[in-house]
Amino acid sequence: MKLIIAVVQDKDSNRLSEALIHTNFRATKLASTGGFLKAGNSTFLIGTEDEHVDEVLKIIKENCKSREQLVAPISPMGGNADSYVPYPVEVQVGGATVFVLPVEQFEQF
Repeated sequence: MKLIIAVVQDKDSNRLSEALIHTNFRATKLASTGGFLKAGNSTFLIGTEDEHVDEVLKIIKENCKSREQLVAPISPMGGNADSYVPYPVEVQVGGATVFVLPVEQFEQF
């Protein structure tokens, strides 16, 4: 058995949740916050048998696309303002960060 932890952007979370439900995979969805952009994320905890891991990864990949987004940088507080760029920059957001971990034991009460 495996535990799949998928961190996805909030814009992709509803689509992923619906796709998992449609294919009969159960998941626990947790609200989380990204460290780089301080943007909302959702973290999915998905338990599945080893033979279904590739299917779950395919569902995540199909429903969590990366895209470009303009972001206004935060001004430095107390730091060196010489390298501060005051205009928006384009960064890549979205997609998914996925971890697949072995599960030693599973209990449901």
